[in-house]
Amino acid sequence: MRTQYCGQLNLSHVGQQVTLCGWVNRRRDLGSLVFIDMRDREGIVQVFFDPDRQDVFKFASELRNEFCIQVTGTVRARDEKNINRDMATGEVEVFATDLNIINRSEPLPIDSNHVNTEEARLKYRYLDLRRPEMAQRLKTRAKITAFVRHFMDRHGFLDIETPMLTKATPEGARDYLVPSRVNKGKFYALPQSPQLFKQLLMMSGFDRYYQIVKCFRDEDLRADRQPEFTQIDVETSFMTAAQVREIMEEMIRGLWMEIKGVDLGKFPVMTFAEADRRYGSDKPDLRNPMELVDIADLLKDVEFKVFSGPANDAKGRVAALRVPGGAQLSRKQIDEYGKFVEIYGAKGLAYMKVNERANGLEGINSPVAKFLTAEIVEQILSRTAAQDGDIIFFGADKGRIVSDAMGALRLKLGKDLGLTDDAKWAPMWVIDFPMFEEDGEGGLTAMHHPFTSPRDMSPEQLKAQPETAIANAYDMVINGYEVGGGSVRIHNNAMQQTVFEILGINEQEQREKFGFLLDALKYGTPPHAGLAFGLDRVTMLLTGTENIRDVIAFPKTTAAACLLTDAPSLANPVALNELGIAVVKKGE
Repeated sequence: MRTQYCGQLNLSHVGQQVTLCGWVNRRRDLGSLVFIDMRDREGIVQVFFDPDRQDVFKFASELRNEFCIQVTGTVRARDEKNINRDMATGEVEVFATDLNIINRSEPLPIDSNHVNTEEARLKYRYLDLRRPEMAQRLKTRAKITAFVRHFMDRHGFLDIETPMLTKATPEGARDYLVPSRVNKGKFYALPQSPQLFKQLLMMSGFDRYYQIVKCFRDEDLRADRQPEFTQIDVETSFMTAAQVREIMEEMIRGLWMEIKGVDLGKFPVMTFAEADRRYGSDKPDLRNPMELVDIADLLKDVEFKVFSGPANDAKGRVAALRVPGGAQLSRKQIDEYGKFVEIYGAKGLAYMKVNERANGLEGINSPVAKFLTAEIVEQILSRTAAQDGDIIFFGADKGRIVSDAMGALRLKLGKDLGLTDDAKWAPMWVIDFPMFEEDGEGGLTAMHHPFTSPRDMSPEQLKAQPETAIANAYDMVINGYEVGGGSVRIHNNAMQQTVFEILGINEQEQREKFGFLLDALKYGTPPHAGLAFGLDRVTMLLTGTENIRDVIAFPKTTAAACLLTDAPSLANPVALNELGIAVVKKGE
């Protein structure tokens, strides 16, 4: 039906007869001439109808926005004065000789020329996706997946599918369950990731696997999280963690060059401990120049218990954050930042304005100055490298609270005060995560997942000191977003059982949930390691949006609902009966 896409016409097509198919993006009736901007997935081109062709011209007067049409005509070069520099096709236009209205359109419930609510955009997603910026995001996503497939193929990786209906295993979030009609009372789980299957593929001898795969997690949602998401899933045998990082870094560097024309350079590597100490986060945004500075050793003997208490607590932390030029902040603004850190468990936010650095105690303005000696103030100013016009914020509490609160404050101040360089790309690797973290109930939980191998520990050593174990795990971070994460996996039966025991999974439960894995580990399992990228998040970064729903064709809301199809919906009672399921209302 078409010979060209609208958005691909240029001066090389001048004089050619073309047939275009698409939609009326805009219509202008000048009386003697009718112009339309015609749109398809590749872009927009101007089409004009001349009254000398009366039959076509009269038909064109019926056109309205979003009519689906077919136009045949001749490509012409625009006069110099009429060139539209804002359009990719602005040097040409199409002189229409034939018009076919394929389908008329009623007035649209959303207006592409105005800001629509996200609810309206999701309800009429098929209309929202007609917008050029939305179409461009999905086209970029397609380019990303094509690049990944070509890269993986060139490097010897095999694309192997794994099951969607599988067994529930603990991987950090609730499972979506699927009832079995054939086996009443039993349920499949939709995979949170293909984790165990890709490990089994390594045991099967497929030493380089990848898959672009749907995953499902029933968890609370936000702007960069969806209940169903897509992973670029990778697993290798006989490769070290450093080798896995090297090949995956090569892929991401190539991808950024392909899509953005940007060379990300060599990725710096930082341990979890250093990232937490300097930035209060395991996914630091290195575009922000501010860092946390520990000062507990300076404050152990001060009378101010808010400082001295955490300073003398082995699990406490006192950290300072110097904000360049921050002395301009008003008391009202400082109070608002104080309320902000309370979200992360902090009880308040002390500060120190540096007016005249050279005057020491006399040159600062701070509510806590009366508790500090001139010597301590000088040491704080020196350690933070404070200058005139800066402000220093202080966090003092349990270590985790201080890191979370001050890390979040660092990011917020970076944006609010324009300190974060949005024009930069800042990739990095974070490695050597703690193997376990406290679960809040006196036990331990895996920081990544229970199949991650510890670094340089035997099962006996791990069992004796699990809280000191460092996981052989790694995350790729770009601009403060974790875009991918992985680890070296456990390939030893005794080590896997030890980890399960530390996590409180008894022997019977191990057999019920992971018997197939424990059995497989007995038969010559090779060392293996892998990594998974969040395709949606990678696409979000490469298309410059901060909302993951913008790069998914038909996403869910933060309530995990599809406004377009009205899913989830009530099930047919007959179907429920066949599945042996009864829906019980709360309180019954």
